[in-house]
Amino acid sequence: MLTKLPIKLNNIIYADAAEPWQLGFQDGASPSFEGIVELHNSIMFYLVIILVGVTYILVSILFNFKSSSNSITYKYLNHGTLLESVWTVTPAIILIAIAFPSFKLLYLMDEVIDPAITVKALGHQWYWSYEMSDFVNDEGNSIEFDSYMVPSDQLEEGTLRLLEVDNRLVVPVDTHIRFIISSTDVIHSFAVPALALKIDAVPG
Repeated sequence: MLTKLPIKLNNIIYADAAEPWQLGFQDGASPSFEGIVELHNSIMFYLVIILVGVTYILVSILFNFKSSSNSITYKYLNHGTLLESVWTVTPAIILIAIAFPSFKLLYLMDEVIDPAITVKALGHQWYWSYEMSDFVNDEGNSIEFDSYMVPSDQLEEGTLRLLEVDNRLVVPVDTHIRFIISSTDVIHSFAVPALALKIDAVPG
């Protein structure tokens, strides 16, 4: 006999990795990532309207003003104040409609309010050093460790190439976390796509 199991699907987070030939976003695990997807969808709406409008105008010009059907043209008609005003004001309005939500999201992503944990990430060639100075052990030392990438020949089945490390940085969910990121040698990139986090680690 089958029994009904209570399944709560709306709180499941699938923070997956990118797949080969993937066309869409990978699953997000933060409100910032959801904001990026929503901004992408709203901007795509404007882009589709622009694409359809420009295509319609080009096709109509090609069919209505070809030389076989319109052999006589008025050569002195080269200005149209209304038309020029429309194609100047309309893109400006569209850019403003795109700019305000994007700036709002940008500032919301950059703002960290009362972080519970501060993680210092230091980029090296080819590993990361992490330090959590908010937590100390009995001897008064903070948590520090290095995270090296696992070589391809040592990967276990099911793990991801160039993404698997020997010591993972584990942080709690539903917590405000501040990252302080720097580098010891060259410019590195610290990225967690599922959290909509990507920043350059610059020496000094």
